[in-house]
Amino acid sequence: MRVVLVGPPGAGKGTQAQFLASHLSIPKISTGDIFRDNVSRGTGLGQRAQAYMERGDLVPDEVTIAMVTDRLQEDDAQAGFLLDGFPRNVPQAETLKKLLAGWDNRLDVVLELVVDDDEVVRRLSGRRTCRRCGRVWHATFDPPARPETCDDCGGELFQRDDDRENTIRHRLEVYQQQTALLISYYADEGILLGIDATGPVDEVTDRALAALRRFMR
Repeated sequence: MRVVLVGPPGAGKGTQAQFLASHLSIPKISTGDIFRDNVSRGTGLGQRAQAYMERGDLVPDEVTIAMVTDRLQEDDAQAGFLLDGFPRNVPQAETLKKLLAGWDNRLDVVLELVVDDDEVVRRLSGRRTCRRCGRVWHATFDPPARPETCDDCGGELFQRDDDRENTIRHRLEVYQQQTALLISYYADEGILLGIDATGPVDEVTDRALAALRRFMR
């Protein structure tokens, strides 16, 4: 089964990608993992990507696509895969379609994790990070015994700038601007499937698996 997972920041893509890939017995492939692997191995693509990342620039599509292409040709991805973080735009989606067609394959489904903006803000703005050990707590879902103090090391907890409401809402606006066309593209392809991604993690996983069953070959 060949799946692409999409959703806004805070939708739980990373968590669900791991669980779904395990249930479906396919590899989870994320651009973040691919970048780190190429950089750690010192590949030519990794060196090119690292130069952009060190400057704080986005890695160009051509480098990202080359890395994804290499990863999809590995043995464990031949029977299927779950892509998390790629494609991010319509040109990348079109390239992926052509790439798979060249291998006589296609995507089975694009699974969209649907969460409203207020829920995303609630999830992300509640996060607190320990200044000493780096552990992340949550004011609602995983609170420490003592407010603003890490249970593990006693360090001070703080709210990262990325977790402040105004920053989160800006990220959501950017996501909508960048992803709306991608969602429409896959809807036109007839392979877009949206599920409600609110609620406990295991319930979302069960909901996703139930929805995916009709696409299983």
